[in-house]
Amino acid sequence: MEQEQERGITITSAATTCFWYRTENGTDPSGEHGDDPEAAKFRFNIIDTPGHVDFTIEVERSLAVLDGAVCVLDANAGVEPQTETVWRQADRYKVPRIVFVNKMDKIGADFFNCVNMIKDRTGAQPLPVHLPIGAENEFAGLINLVTMQEWVWDSEDLGATWRLNDIRPELADKAAEMRAELIELIVEQDDDVMEKFLDGEEPDVETIQRLIRKGTLNMSFVPVLCGSAFKNKGVQPLLNGVIDYLPGPLDVAAYTGFSPDDATETRNIERRANDAEPFSGLAFKIMNDPFVGSLTFVRIYSGVLKKGDSLLNSTKGKRERVGRMMMMHSNNREEIEEAFAGDIVALAGMKDSTTGNTLCDPLKPVVLETMTFPDPVIEIAIEPKTKNDQEKMGAGLARLAAEDPSFQVSTDFESGQTIMRGMGELHLDILVDRLKREFKVEANIGAPQVAYRETITKEVEVDYTHKKQSGGS
Repeated sequence: MEQEQERGITITSAATTCFWYRTENGTDPSGEHGDDPEAAKFRFNIIDTPGHVDFTIEVERSLAVLDGAVCVLDANAGVEPQTETVWRQADRYKVPRIVFVNKMDKIGADFFNCVNMIKDRTGAQPLPVHLPIGAENEFAGLINLVTMQEWVWDSEDLGATWRLNDIRPELADKAAEMRAELIELIVEQDDDVMEKFLDGEEPDVETIQRLIRKGTLNMSFVPVLCGSAFKNKGVQPLLNGVIDYLPGPLDVAAYTGFSPDDATETRNIERRANDAEPFSGLAFKIMNDPFVGSLTFVRIYSGVLKKGDSLLNSTKGKRERVGRMMMMHSNNREEIEEAFAGDIVALAGMKDSTTGNTLCDPLKPVVLETMTFPDPVIEIAIEPKTKNDQEKMGAGLARLAAEDPSFQVSTDFESGQTIMRGMGELHLDILVDRLKREFKVEANIGAPQVAYRETITKEVEVDYTHKKQSGGS
């Protein structure tokens, strides 16, 4: 998106897919999931969401369809006010998460301050699994407190290669202290391991990984990792951490929904992440593509979806047909013929489906969770600069409103003005800019007119003597 590149911020959530096999040396799989790179490969469906408060709706609708989250913190700023908002949203949707303390090479970077802020401001229990080696300009790598090895990036190949070393003497005591605290916290997840630990037997690496995963999934604590994404330092251990600690579709409890005919909305229909189950999915984002038209992003919860399938929009009771099906890589598209449980795909040709609608097998209807959206907090008046743009502006605003549920358009019948409502000044500014770029509409904006009225406010008594003269001059 051009505005994102110009402003250097994320504005809309973007979906992409990538593959990664767990590795310690960068060339070979580490063996837990097989020795063959193809067999050990995991597929990540990633949604990148904005951090600005004006675009909080993008976070809301993405969290509704995600199994796990990586919360990225600035090593200098730590937990910011919007981080707390997003954290509460993730709590509401019960999304397990890990924290990545980014920009460790930035001036003022402080990993331990970030860990303390997580505890103080979010109320969560942080569990550092990394110890940074240096900070700011001195940031060289990290110590993995689970395996007790150093990961050091010292080459100029943008983090493509790294070395695994023994822990340097000056950090050995600090690493041992932090590892002891980590083990004390995680053994609470398993009574047998705790008994052995109290008897003096320390759990092995495999057990530690298993207990960290268990505690992350039940949200007892939040693993904290560190690195510098700009230099690609610490990103590889983060990807390993996603495999090790965050849930896959099979780790999540069955999704429950209700029958469209059920007036009580009793959630008694289950859908599991299984290709053999009836198809069900949730439309969580609508996007206008200049080449394809309207794209509907769908998270598939169960079953298989094929090109040409007929679907039921159970929220609205309307039939839909899958025209084209695409795997999105940010703004690039890859045409696919079928998709399976756990996938995130973009469908073209959906006529009636909007954000929050359930798509399902017409023979086995179900309505999954619906999404709630915040009310707009700011409004401006908009009018086209020329009469010719009036129709184009109306069509453009309708398309933008269908794409973004936190944006509303209405006409004030008293003043005749078109009113845009949104989540903040930046939000509305971006939408006006998109009208100009995508729909070629030049518009003037200003404060809405206020229609003043006079009315009687209270009852009063008035004495009045009416004098009337009759006759005479």
